Amino acid sequence: MESGTCIIETAGLTKRYGDICALAPLDLQVSEGEWLTVMGHSGSGKSTLLNLLGGLDRPTAGRLLVGGEDLLAFSEDHLARFRREAVGIIFQQHHLIPYLTALENVMMAQYFHSVPDQAEARQALERVGLGKRLANRPGELSGGEQQRVCIARAIINSPKLLLGDELTGNLDHKSTRLVMELLKELHEEEHFTLVLVTHNQEVAGWGGRTLFMDDGKLVKDLRHERKGDDPS
Repeated sequence: MESGTCIIETAGLTKRYGDICALAPLDLQVSEGEWLTVMGHSGSGKSTLLNLLGGLDRPTAGRLLVGGEDLLAFSEDHLARFRREAVGIIFQQHHLIPYLTALENVMMAQYFHSVPDQAEARQALERVGLGKRLANRPGELSGGEQQRVCIARAIINSPKLLLGDELTGNLDHKSTRLVMELLKELHEEEHFTLVLVTHNQEVAGWGGRTLFMDDGKLVKDLRHERKGDDPS
């Protein structure tokens, strides 16, 4: 896929849970390499959108193309392979395995994709500044350090799409800034498409474009003048 082409394209994308419309028909295009932030209050539909983009849930109606592939046409096995090979996901709750070291947690992501490679996992942790914390378990790491392990785990398989759901929600201001600086550096190096869901206006300021959602609807699409700059 050439730079600047569309990596995400939706048309009439809809998600309903019974009588509840979690996502109203949404038409959206996201360019390859873009940094997109999605904001809105709880229940606005932003996490629903993220789950659909990551293949964690299936839409009720509409079209969803990621990298030119129609996710609605995927079998469950094909969708699982898509999540392993094309998408990296970073959650607010770290979902690290508590009895494994930082290195082993990153290697677990490799296991589900191909073959665990300790040297590659070590390099990923060094890239996020945890080269001296390889043998530490999650309980021995700060919240910011745990989130950096999650980032290393998410990028280890070189995904073309990186998704973050309130990834700084449990972090203090200093840790949030360090995580955002790290994401900015990785985004500039790897050129993956980055989609972040957040309540934090400061976090949104790091990206190049912000979607505002309310009651399952897209109410505003704002492009920033300076993509990925430190907003402070």
